[in-house]
Amino acid sequence: MKIILAFLFIAPLALSARAEKDYSSSDSAAPPETKSRFAMLDDVRILANGLLQLGHGLKDFVHKTKGQMNDIFEKLYIFDRSFYELSLQTSEIKEEEEQLRQTTARLQINNEEIKNLSQEMNSKIEDLIQNKIQLQEKVWGLEDKVTKLAIIQPSMQETKEISSLKAFVEQQDNHIKQLLKIVEDQHVQLNRQHNQIMELEDKLNHMELQELAENSFMGEQTEPEAVPFAVRNATAVTYKSDGAAPDCTALYNSGMQSNGVYTIKPNGSEAFDVYCEMKFGSSWTVIQNREDGSLDFNQTWDAYTNGFGDLNEEFWLGLNKTYSITKQGDYILRIELQDWKDNKRYIEYAFSLGGPETDYTLQLSRISGSIPNALPEQTELRFSTADRDMDVLNDFSCPENYLGGWWHSECEETNLNGKYVAPRSRGRLDRRKGLYWKPKKGRYYLLKSTKIMIHPTDLKSFD
Repeated sequence: MKIILAFLFIAPLALSARAEKDYSSSDSAAPPETKSRFAMLDDVRILANGLLQLGHGLKDFVHKTKGQMNDIFEKLYIFDRSFYELSLQTSEIKEEEEQLRQTTARLQINNEEIKNLSQEMNSKIEDLIQNKIQLQEKVWGLEDKVTKLAIIQPSMQETKEISSLKAFVEQQDNHIKQLLKIVEDQHVQLNRQHNQIMELEDKLNHMELQELAENSFMGEQTEPEAVPFAVRNATAVTYKSDGAAPDCTALYNSGMQSNGVYTIKPNGSEAFDVYCEMKFGSSWTVIQNREDGSLDFNQTWDAYTNGFGDLNEEFWLGLNKTYSITKQGDYILRIELQDWKDNKRYIEYAFSLGGPETDYTLQLSRISGSIPNALPEQTELRFSTADRDMDVLNDFSCPENYLGGWWHSECEETNLNGKYVAPRSRGRLDRRKGLYWKPKKGRYYLLKSTKIMIHPTDLKSFD
């Protein structure tokens, strides 16, 4: 476009200069007048032809540009309309959710009122039943008197007394029947409202799980990509090492450099199998793995002490085995988390693990990570299970209420051995019993998979 404008500006100047040159030359050289006129006409024709072609080109360019702009405006209109429709749908969903919450609150209030009314009516019915029993005893006594007086003609006053008592008993019976009918109606209404409340709780539970699943790690700092390690065999296979390797790192240094199940023998301990994972140019010993909820982690103290599960799938290595490894020296604890949008994060701690005499007390000190910390630091955390709770605060048992054994402190809301909860799970939602990562000043992260590993602190690079 700039070239075209420059041409339009220069062309008249060139034409004028040419005319002046021809005129001056005609004056000096005095050529024939006819020849000079024809030369100027040829130049004008050439310039006019060029301008005409340029005008056609500009016209085509303008038409093409208009068509492209119309296409852009049409796409913008479609985008604006789609965005507006999405906004309307979002608003409707929020309004429906708020209505459901309000309806649930009202039904719960009504339910409490009906329960209180039912208790009052049951109390009145019990009183009426007692009165009825007393009246029946009186009637039986009167019947005995009537039987005894059958031979003797009763007096007028006694006859009136008997009639009034019979009428009173019949009136009380009718009143009791009416109350029983009211109680039955109230029970039917209570059952109906209870079913409605359960349905609404299921809907709210589903919506809340969807919201938790939407809480992804995308808002947090991403984990740096590690240098991939060349694994010779990705299939988990059990290997028997010739020597007595104390952990997976020693196995790696001896040449065992594939992911899989190996046998190790820590110093002063019996030999046992572990799962070794190659990472960052070394091998880590995995002490916990959860990936699909196929294994129930709500186990006893003995199970958490000795370990449970399949080392090739979901498992807990065992507190006693983990302690036999970590008592050999200083180790790093690495926790890897994955949410339901397949975003992965990690956090690493320097840690110490006590023995069975301390109930496997854990102390943590954060080193690095890509997610906010959710576990207490510089605090002695005793391991607890539902059948052996070491930290009962205010008569509130954390393992019993949270499910799964863990290092609890003031019953915090992070428990990587809690119940596996999928976004489409049904039933009443109880966040205390789910598999979550919950920083103290952050939101809940519903987890899809977790992995806990340990490695000696002599690892050169693990970022």
